[in-house]
Amino acid sequence: MGSLQQQSTLKGKKVNSENEAIIPKIFQNIQAQFSKQIAIIYEDKSEEFKITYEELECLTNKLAKTLKRLCTINNNRDAIIAVSMKPTYNLPITLLAILKSGMAYLPLDAEFPQARVTHIIDESQPLMVIVDDDNKLLYGKTPVMRYNELYEESKIESDVGLIYNEDPEQLAIVLYTSGSTGVPKGVRIPHATLINRLEWQWRELPYTDKEQKTIFKTALTFVDSAPEIWGSLLQGRTIVVVPKHVTKDPEKFINVLETHKIQRLVLVPSLLQSMLMYLSLQDNGRSLKSLRLWICSGEILPQTLAKEFFNRFADYGHTLANFYGSTEVMGDVTYFLLNNTSQLEDMDKVPIGRPLDNCIIYIVDKNLNLVEQGEIGELVVAGRNLAAGYIRGRDSHRFVNNPHAVDPEYSTIYRTGDYAKIIKGIVIYEGRTDSQIKVRGHRVDLSEVERSVEALPSVDKAVVLCYKPGDLAQALIAFITLKKGTKITGLQLENYLQNQLPSYMIPHIIIIDSIPLLINGKTDRQTLLKLYETSNLHSNGRDTIDCDYTEVPDEQLDKARVLFPTVASVIGRSGRYTVNINANFYDLGGNSLNSIFTVTQLKKQGYHIAISDFLTAKSMRDILDKIVMDSNHQEIDSNDSVKFIAEPINDGHRSTVTRMVTESFYLKADLERWLSPNIKRSDYVELMDTLWRPIVDKELSFIIRSTEKDGTVLGVALNFDAYDEPDCVVTSKLAIVFEFLEYLEGPIRANKLPCGKGKILHCYMMATNENLTPAENVIIMNKMEEECLNLARRKGFVGIFTTNTSPLTQQLGTDVYNYEVLLDYQVNQYVAPDGSKPFGDAPDDQRAICSWKTI
Repeated sequence: MGSLQQQSTLKGKKVNSENEAIIPKIFQNIQAQFSKQIAIIYEDKSEEFKITYEELECLTNKLAKTLKRLCTINNNRDAIIAVSMKPTYNLPITLLAILKSGMAYLPLDAEFPQARVTHIIDESQPLMVIVDDDNKLLYGKTPVMRYNELYEESKIESDVGLIYNEDPEQLAIVLYTSGSTGVPKGVRIPHATLINRLEWQWRELPYTDKEQKTIFKTALTFVDSAPEIWGSLLQGRTIVVVPKHVTKDPEKFINVLETHKIQRLVLVPSLLQSMLMYLSLQDNGRSLKSLRLWICSGEILPQTLAKEFFNRFADYGHTLANFYGSTEVMGDVTYFLLNNTSQLEDMDKVPIGRPLDNCIIYIVDKNLNLVEQGEIGELVVAGRNLAAGYIRGRDSHRFVNNPHAVDPEYSTIYRTGDYAKIIKGIVIYEGRTDSQIKVRGHRVDLSEVERSVEALPSVDKAVVLCYKPGDLAQALIAFITLKKGTKITGLQLENYLQNQLPSYMIPHIIIIDSIPLLINGKTDRQTLLKLYETSNLHSNGRDTIDCDYTEVPDEQLDKARVLFPTVASVIGRSGRYTVNINANFYDLGGNSLNSIFTVTQLKKQGYHIAISDFLTAKSMRDILDKIVMDSNHQEIDSNDSVKFIAEPINDGHRSTVTRMVTESFYLKADLERWLSPNIKRSDYVELMDTLWRPIVDKELSFIIRSTEKDGTVLGVALNFDAYDEPDCVVTSKLAIVFEFLEYLEGPIRANKLPCGKGKILHCYMMATNENLTPAENVIIMNKMEEECLNLARRKGFVGIFTTNTSPLTQQLGTDVYNYEVLLDYQVNQYVAPDGSKPFGDAPDDQRAICSWKTI
């Protein structure tokens, strides 16, 4: 037993089901208890709809009887009805009617390309497709019925109850996902699988007595839509159906959440990031106070984003849940609940947690043998959350016999294709074993994308890669070579792919002369990714997104003809939409790095805007209002002096400054990451203990404090006189970093800068609050640079000397603050005194730049 306890297996609670039935039967019992309660609410512009549980029961009984009458069920195959409808009140009504009819529903997105729809219809062979009035897709020989037609047809039916086949193993839902063979595959989800997932949710994350309304906003093709709908309807709650256009608009969506006092929300981390950024620009700390449970799933939850969340909602007692799973395991099979950032102490990643009830997690090697705890292996799953395989028995190697099973209930395992490890009883996600990634919560297999790209008539060869998978800057890229004599642009090829792939699977296409190869003949993927990284930061003549000057006022047209092409050029092919007066820079594909580049490019053309104004603009319209053509215009936002104040560091700041430096450098430092895992948080604490007394006594360092957010410290700048720096004995691995910096800076101080005390202000270290958004981060750095200049002038220094290793601070220093570059050094070339190359794994484009600015 002792050795078994050390092996990588985790078991969720064994719980007997309270509902040995199917969804319609559970609903029948619930509606009897909540007959007068509102079941569904839908509001969109002038349209408003409400239906009670009693009314919903009667209506869906009629619709179900109509479906049974119109569809001839063949017992030799799955009885499926496809649904291609927008999220309105009709959608959950239709789904419930389908389940009551004894059939399963298969969602089809109306925006899916025709080729994908044709494949799904041909393989799954639904008995019918139910559509909206404006649906224009083709479904072959499958009968198609519009919802309004179905509704009219149902009027002849009685509304008395139905007799159900109460077999929990009958099929409830079919969801198509990206396939490893390049072809989408349908996951078969029985009622029992869905019910196990729902019962766990009701036990672990129960609805409160005051939680009467919930949100249905997730696309029906995404597995998280199932608990959103059925988790609420089977507990007598009210579903608020949110139209797609509202979900995409942060202001409207947040208003819906506030209006209905929504207490829980399921979302992908990228949507959480967008909502936090939007809230940060509103300066309203009271927004979403009622939203107590935020459930992240579908993508990796970055640790920095989790900390940003708790900084925003620290006083409200909110819970941030990190769910892990896939469609094959009913969306979620492990969970980790966060109530504060202290739970992430000494963790590099947000864990994916422990198994749900009636589920087991194993970490295995390639032969399915259990690995020791702490070792990385493939994560495999057994238990009641498993789907019943794929349509037509596809990819049978994913569902295999469980060699570790004792209980027959766990006799099958699903091979997730994910790497993970178990540490202290919780699971840590470690990436993919194959070519699958997550894009906006959807699973995407790169081989499927690659196959579609290579099928284009003009394409000779294609390699599809993911840039920074799991990161918020993630991008899907296809590198292609063209057939001889072909002339076509990447944008044209992407347009062709719209007929083959869903929008989230369409890659950025980069046309190259040849595919680089390694010595062994395999594709040189790193070279391709570096090519993308370089081309993404600088336009270099690449195709850019279109510009549309419609609605631009005549008096602003000249400015727009400079602004729009500049934005299009900087964002380049990573953009997805047209640059117009209502476009948002970040929605177009912008980020904190290329935002600075945009401001500097505008500056070179004689147009000026404060960085903070650019970063906080909601649209190009706002930017046009702030841009001026004035060569003497100051880049620092004059309003910053009202929003932020600088204070000399004193002993009262010690814990705050230590924490900020530790978190900022431990999580984001560009040099230290190559020394991981030998760098610890405690190393920065030790460093600050050594430096603290000189920091305070020299009176050259300061903090930046907000005047609007309860005086929160947002940034810290540690400065010394270059010829009066303290002796600092570093015993940790951080000594390597300081040796490297001295290697660069020592000769410059001796040979290129003024000599003597009182001449050089050395900008030693800057850190910002880890919970700042990218936009706020740049604004605070801007403020610290302004204060450094003021400090240097007051103290009579000749100039400021600094070394930057971050691309963002390098660009700010060179292009915005006009520092002179004294040395541009390739980090991976550094040879330490012991002959090693501590940063040898860094890419060639990672630089250390030593800069000087004369006061």
